[in-house]
Amino acid sequence: MLPKDAQIYVATAPIDMRRSFDGLALAVQERMQRDPHSGALYVFVNANRTRIKILWFEASGYSLLYKRLDRGVFRVPDPSTAHATGCDIDANELFAILDGIELPTDRKSARKIVHQARTQALHAREKIQHSRTP
Repeated sequence: MLPKDAQIYVATAPIDMRRSFDGLALAVQERMQRDPHSGALYVFVNANRTRIKILWFEASGYSLLYKRLDRGVFRVPDPSTAHATGCDIDANELFAILDGIELPTDRKSARKIVHQARTQALHAREKIQHSRTP
C-alpha cells in the first residue's frame, strides 16, 4: 500500500492527531517547508508518541495511514539530533518505527538493528508456515 522508493520525512515536533488530509498537508508546507504533492511520505506523531499518521500524495489524491498503539510508544528520531523541522529516513527505518523497534542515533547501528529484526521476522514467518503445512 505504501509507495516504494519514496522519500520519507519525519516531523520532529508532535502534531494534533485530529488533523486530517488538508491539515497535515498544511503542516508539511508550513512546518517542514516541503511540497505535500511531491509523492514523499510525511510521518507525524502525537505528543505521547502513541499515534502515528503517514501522509502521501498519489495521482488520484492524498492517502493516509493511521496507527494507534495499545502499549508502548513509537520510537521516532530524536528531535535534538534532527533538523529543526524534520529529518529524512529510509523505508527500513520507517518499518522499524511502525514495528516498534527503537533505533539508535547513528545510521550504521540502526541499519544493523533493522536487518536483525527483519531476519528474525522472516524466520518467525517461515516457522509459522511450516507448522501450518500438513
